[in-house]
Amino acid sequence: MLIVAKKISIIGASGYTGGELLRWALMHPEMEVFQITSERFAGQSAYKLNPNLRGFTTLAFSPVKQLSTDVDAIFICTPHKTAAPYVAQFLETGAKIIDLSADFRLKNKDTYAKYYAVHPHPELLEKAVYGIPELHREEIKNAKLVACAGCLATSVILPLAPLIKNKLILPEGIIADSKIGSSAGGAGFDISTHHPERSGTVRSYKPSGHRHTAEIEQELSALALSQVSVGLTPHGIEMVRGILSTVHARLSGKAADIDLWKAYRSFFAGSPFVRLVKDQNTLYRYPEPKPLVGTNFADIGWEIDPEKGRVIVMSAIDNLVKGSGGQAIQCFNLMNGLDEKTGLWHPGFHPL
Repeated sequence: MLIVAKKISIIGASGYTGGELLRWALMHPEMEVFQITSERFAGQSAYKLNPNLRGFTTLAFSPVKQLSTDVDAIFICTPHKTAAPYVAQFLETGAKIIDLSADFRLKNKDTYAKYYAVHPHPELLEKAVYGIPELHREEIKNAKLVACAGCLATSVILPLAPLIKNKLILPEGIIADSKIGSSAGGAGFDISTHHPERSGTVRSYKPSGHRHTAEIEQELSALALSQVSVGLTPHGIEMVRGILSTVHARLSGKAADIDLWKAYRSFFAGSPFVRLVKDQNTLYRYPEPKPLVGTNFADIGWEIDPEKGRVIVMSAIDNLVKGSGGQAIQCFNLMNGLDEKTGLWHPGFHPL
């Protein structure tokens, strides 16, 4: 049987997100990367910015105005608040759109305005499917527009979703503490990402009101069929890739460990990229980001504190893969009738 690869283009392929997406796309057995764009680096070879791709591609960046619409799918990796016009423009071509920015993650235009700006295309918000396959697998299969979830949002939603769905925790007073690597800040320079200022630090940023909070509450509230309230505080730490989220929630009753095992196993049945990590007989007792670097896996673990009536859940991901480019390809696979593991089924490195 002759398999014809899907032609894809990547708008904004010069950043960390776009570069990681390009890496996976070049290895994908059913993708042909047709064009990549960058306004700033137009004319330069992709490997000049992504040295890991040297010898893997001869592609050079083009300006968006030269983008061909004769493709099956377009990935958009531009900064927040700049992707919406591209989405509106290229949806009309019939290509499937996968947006890795935040521009279509939120369903409510007023919520979007609170965290970002007035939305230029609010009529498209309801048409976008939120891009976490473990929550919206069937909707993604039929979607024309997928809005990939934020990296921090992914790391908090996944461990909480089964507990919220099964009413094992209370919907208010949930606290998420997330440790995140420097690549989440993007490829652009900022004093906060300058090596002398970042190295050796553990720095809180946006301890309240982080924009990913809106995504987390939107998705968990939909599962609960009532309002869920989550506090999110991220901390930048000295690693390049990875997120470890530790989430504290109050149990709704006297749930035992077996109840959580059942909830997680049931919810994530058929979800190949979610692994449950709760092993007392190894160094790696709970999720850690390091073994996940360069993979699309999300590892989830937990511990019940019976005296306090609470549960502590932990999740680890690579922010550039399951939190971004890898999850985008997972969505692409579903949108095109492919096994969602296609091109993504790779273990991490050990030691690293």
